[in-house]
Amino acid sequence: MPSWSRPEMADIALVDHASAAGEQPPRSFAIPAGLRCASPVILFLLLGFVAPLVTVAAYAFATPRSFDVFRSFTLANFAEILDPANTVWMSFAWALAFAFATVVVLAVVAYPIAYGLNRVFGRWAGFVSVLFVFPLFVSENVRLYGWVLFFLKNGVLDGTLKLLGFAGGPEVLYTPGIILFGMAYVYLPFMLFPMTLGLAMVPRDLVDAARDLGASRTMIWREIELPLAMPGILIGMLLTFVLAAGAVAESKILGGQSVIMITHDIEIAFTYAQNWPLGSALAVLLMIIVSGLALLVMSKLDLDRILGRR
Repeated sequence: MPSWSRPEMADIALVDHASAAGEQPPRSFAIPAGLRCASPVILFLLLGFVAPLVTVAAYAFATPRSFDVFRSFTLANFAEILDPANTVWMSFAWALAFAFATVVVLAVVAYPIAYGLNRVFGRWAGFVSVLFVFPLFVSENVRLYGWVLFFLKNGVLDGTLKLLGFAGGPEVLYTPGIILFGMAYVYLPFMLFPMTLGLAMVPRDLVDAARDLGASRTMIWREIELPLAMPGILIGMLLTFVLAAGAVAESKILGGQSVIMITHDIEIAFTYAQNWPLGSALAVLLMIIVSGLALLVMSKLDLDRILGRR
C-alpha cells in the first residue's frame, strides 16, 4: 500500500470532498515556463520598441505645436502634410528614389563580391564578410566627413592631381551623385552580409551535378544559384531599402542639403520648429509607406518556391 505524506493526503481529501459536493476542484493558475523565460525579452520589446511607436503615433494626432499627447485628437497634422500647397511630398519622393537606387546599385556591386567570397573562401566566406562590417565601428559621420576631405577642393584628390600636373579633381560634392555614392558606401555591409549567407546556402554538389549534365553557366545561375540564394538576397534588399529610406547624414554632409530628404524634414520639425505633432505625423507616414512597399514586394514573390517548399 503506497505511503502518502500529510500534504498529499490533504489534497486528496479536498478533491474527494469537492467531487462529492458536485463542485470542480480548485485549479492553481500557472504561467507556462516558456512565457516566464521569454518575459524579459517581451518586456524589453514592449518598452524599447512598442512604447516609442505608440508615443509617436499618439503625437501624430495631437494638437499642432503642442505637447497634448494622449489628451487631444486631431487630423490637422495630416491635413497640413496633404495640403497641395505643401511641397513635403518632394522629400518623400527623394527619399524613396534614393533608397531604391541604393538597393539597385548595391545589388549589382555586392553580388559579385559575395559570389567571389563564397567561391574563394568557401565555408569561411561568412567570417571574411564580417570584415566588411568593421567600418560600422567607426561613426558614420566621421567616415562621411572623411570623404568630404577627400573630394573637397584642394583636398586629398584635388591636391594630388594638381601635384601630378593635372587641372584638379572633379566637382562632385553637393550633388545627387555623391549622395548616392555615400549611401552605397554606408549600407554596403547590410547588403553584402545577408547576400553572402544566401549564396552560402547553395550546395556545390548540386552545381557540379548540373554542370556534369550539360547545363550552361547561365542556366545554373538562373535555375539553381539564384533561387536558392534568394532568401539572403531579399533580406539584404529589404534591410538596405528600409535603412536607406531613413538616411539623413549623407544628404546633409555630402550633399550639402542640395537634396532634402524626408528625415531632414522630420528632424527640423522635432528640433528647430518644435512641432512634435507634425514631425510624428511625417514619421508615421514614412513608416506606413516603407512598410507598405516592403509588404507589397513580399506579396508579389513566391516565398514557397524561394524557400524550397512544395
